[in-house]
Amino acid sequence: MVWNIIVLLVIGLVAGFIARAVIPGSQKLSIVATIVLGIVGSLVGNLLGSLISGNGFELGTAGWIGSIVGAIIVLGVYVAVTGRKSVRR
Repeated sequence: MVWNIIVLLVIGLVAGFIARAVIPGSQKLSIVATIVLGIVGSLVGNLLGSLISGNGFELGTAGWIGSIVGAIIVLGVYVAVTGRKSVRR
């Protein structure tokens, strides 16, 4: 049980950081928010993967690729909704 939580946090952190690197602009997110982004992205990635594969509605966590893709989608929607613009220096 503890091991599953640790793995979920690590996958969430890595997926969140990769999503933040892919989406242009400055997202001022804390480490905790980045982990939450990755975990929510993992759920979204798994949901999309299960719908595309024809397995129906399945809620759970995805693997690395699904988590990263889901986190990119979630962060893209977040940036679009909040209207944050990219910061040019």
